[in-house]
Amino acid sequence: MPRKPRICPIGLPQHIIQRGNNRQVCFTSKQDFIAYSGWLKDYSQKFEVEIHAWVFMTNHVHLLCTPYRTDAISQMMQSLGRQYVRYFNFTYKRSGTLWEGRFKSCLVQTEEYLLQLYRYIELNPVRANMVSDPAEYEWSSYQINALGKVSKLCTPHHIYLSIHQETQARQASYRALFKYHLDAEIIEDIRQATNKGMAVGNDIFKDEIEKLTGKSMRPLKMGRPYKGKK
Repeated sequence: MPRKPRICPIGLPQHIIQRGNNRQVCFTSKQDFIAYSGWLKDYSQKFEVEIHAWVFMTNHVHLLCTPYRTDAISQMMQSLGRQYVRYFNFTYKRSGTLWEGRFKSCLVQTEEYLLQLYRYIELNPVRANMVSDPAEYEWSSYQINALGKVSKLCTPHHIYLSIHQETQARQASYRALFKYHLDAEIIEDIRQATNKGMAVGNDIFKDEIEKLTGKSMRPLKMGRPYKGKK
């Protein structure tokens, strides 16, 4: 069966997840994380993709990014994945695949849901019981967005910048968003949308994307195939 083409509207944020094959470990040392983040920076710049938030877990990666070229995210992820596999196989004297097929992705409504995705991504190590505070996890964008750590990888989204015009006040307000965990319903919505290549947003946003793409942005009910918008 041919693969369905990815939906990649220019200027619209996307949540990306790339998993290790069979959930195998993809990062075993500090140098692995450094190598991956360096190539992510290089390829995101090459293909004109802005990275707003990210977390590198031991067996998967989350990214929140915005493309500014057609097919930019696919080109970035393919180049990054191949580069890292060559490095990983050479370093650990292994062969074969590392990643679990195609990466997963979903479109994100900017105004209402973008900061929810920031939180979803940067709270990943907390949900995995690796740390109790996202600031304790080195390999995420939390230290950049919340604490002001300098990074050449992250580009702040205008929604993030609109939290407050003054940098320290913005970071303080951003940290306040993490005092509470995300609602379970929001977490499930993000997971479903990402795994099925749909959209995270309100009904109006999903209607707009369905008209644009002809593809359903909602989970289907059993026995009722989607026929597209007329």
